[in-house]
Amino acid sequence: MRKILLLGVTSLLIASCGTKDQAAEKGAAVIKKPIKTTPVVRETIEVGENYTATINAYDKVYLAPNTPGRIKDIKVEVNDYVRKGQRVIDMDNTQLVQQEVNFANIKKEMARMDTLIKYGSISQQVYDQTKATYAAAKASLNNLRENTVLNAPFSGIVTGRYYDDNEIYSGSPIANGKAAVVTIESIDRLKVEINMSERFFPVVKRGLKTTLTTDIYPNEKFQGQVSLVYPTIDPSTRTFTVEITILNGDGKLRPGMFSKVDVKLGEKETIVVPASTVMILDGTNQRYVFVEKNGTAKFVRVEVGARFDDRLEIISDEIEEGDNLVVAGQVNLNDGDLVEIKS
Repeated sequence: MRKILLLGVTSLLIASCGTKDQAAEKGAAVIKKPIKTTPVVRETIEVGENYTATINAYDKVYLAPNTPGRIKDIKVEVNDYVRKGQRVIDMDNTQLVQQEVNFANIKKEMARMDTLIKYGSISQQVYDQTKATYAAAKASLNNLRENTVLNAPFSGIVTGRYYDDNEIYSGSPIANGKAAVVTIESIDRLKVEINMSERFFPVVKRGLKTTLTTDIYPNEKFQGQVSLVYPTIDPSTRTFTVEITILNGDGKLRPGMFSKVDVKLGEKETIVVPASTVMILDGTNQRYVFVEKNGTAKFVRVEVGARFDDRLEIISDEIEEGDNLVVAGQVNLNDGDLVEIKS
């Protein structure tokens, strides 16, 4: 009885397997996942590096006389715009008046000495001594003139005033550790400094184009260019300093603002795809895409390069121009799945 039962089960198993094999041979329904694809193409893109930086005034001066003294009149207030050469501060002119009188007398004496030396009425030594006295008096007078009436060295905006009229300027540091009666900053042009990796030193030159953005004006881009490349590399960071100038004719940007700087370093050919096609493996930072190969989904690991709004640069040795990149339906795919391209 046992032998008969075993033979019966074996016969059923053989019959069952035969049925599946016959169904496969007869072409049982195969599930193909629907997808949409687009051909992979290479594009020419700009190569750039991004940095963060604080915007600074192109020029900044802590305006003050070179010696302490009484301030007679400060002619500007904070936020006033001044032009180059404009009179900004008048100091007490008592010493200036005294020196002008003194110089006038020495000048007359010098003219007399010029006449006497021609006729040999005085020695060369006396003449030279008088000439030296004249030169010293003239230099002292010019110095007093420059430090009694202080003019704006460039056009800009007054960003600080630290004294009132008739106060004594002491010469003690006030603004950022520097002595000043007022500070003036240029805002028509601004600058930022960034530190770039030494590998870019051969390609970064004066005139290189840059783009600056800020959180305050998120939808606006401000154009700039490299104005100075420092000649040495910092051995501790392996970076070099680059100064970038930005035109600011509309006055939107101001010193002290936080900014992001994009430095254009040239062009290259690469593959750029819709950002939605690039996925990430759960629990990793690994990115991947799917391509269609002979009706099958192929899993391809990629590296992500530059971003262009809703598109990404991808880098992989397994993707070539002309491949069919899966742009819809990729979320539910596994490597090796059979797929059908839908229009």
